[in-house]
Amino acid sequence: MMSALPSLGFAGIGLMGLPMCRRLLAAGYPLTVWNRNPEKCAPLVAAGARQVATPAQLCADADLMLMCLANTEVVREVVFGPEGIAQGARAGQLLLDLSSLEPTATREMAAELAASRGVAWVDAPVSGGTPGAEAGSLAIMVGGEATDVERVRPVLLTLGQRVTHMGAVGAGQVTKACNQMIVACNALVIAEVVALAERSGVDARLIAEALAGGFADSKPLQILAPQMAESRFEPVKWHVRTLLKDLDGAVKFSREQGSATPISGLAAQLMRLHGGQGYLEKDPATLVRLYRDPAPAD
Repeated sequence: MMSALPSLGFAGIGLMGLPMCRRLLAAGYPLTVWNRNPEKCAPLVAAGARQVATPAQLCADADLMLMCLANTEVVREVVFGPEGIAQGARAGQLLLDLSSLEPTATREMAAELAASRGVAWVDAPVSGGTPGAEAGSLAIMVGGEATDVERVRPVLLTLGQRVTHMGAVGAGQVTKACNQMIVACNALVIAEVVALAERSGVDARLIAEALAGGFADSKPLQILAPQMAESRFEPVKWHVRTLLKDLDGAVKFSREQGSATPISGLAAQLMRLHGGQGYLEKDPATLVRLYRDPAPAD
């Protein structure tokens, strides 16, 4: 006889959290949801989820609590703030964080939650964007104790196609920082390439096709270059602010470790310049405007 699926609580119904929760519901997991803006939970409630008013209430019936939140500060507030998860959590439960956070802060918060509530923390940031979340094809990099990682692996395999245990708590966030360094620097170079092709009289719409299968090929190239060349900036699938936050976190962590990241540091400056022109909430495809005629966002 098959054992019942664990019950899940999920905090953060945003661009990534919503499709993740849809997949969990479709797989049959009992799901309770919370979001700072409660209206965003409506489609999930219509699909069978239960909604609660505070993060602490997520813990009442959940075996596992999941989070997919904007940044370190938001995670700290949702876990340790008034009516946060730590207020309702019980020993033996497990917190699975799908957000992208600072590794050092993750380790500190995990230690605090374990000491105060007896609750283990697994960090499992993802890569693949909203298309990957919708298709269940995310790459998931995981940090935590091996027994805890195995406990959440079936849930993670509902959300992604590849789950890699990278080491102790925080190791997933270190790996995601590495991922974002590559993605962000790649996005900026692709913007340079598209703008150079345009100024040189080359059809930039053909760049991705021309380079497909070669050494310069990549998913960002195939996705971003056509968007940039055609000025397709809507709908917003991810945000400039996310890349900037992750770059800043990666550079900060590299300094803590005594490791040099000069290219990522420059990328953060360029991303900050672009964001300061009104693009923080825009799609990274808009980075091409840095190299065309720099102008504020519409």
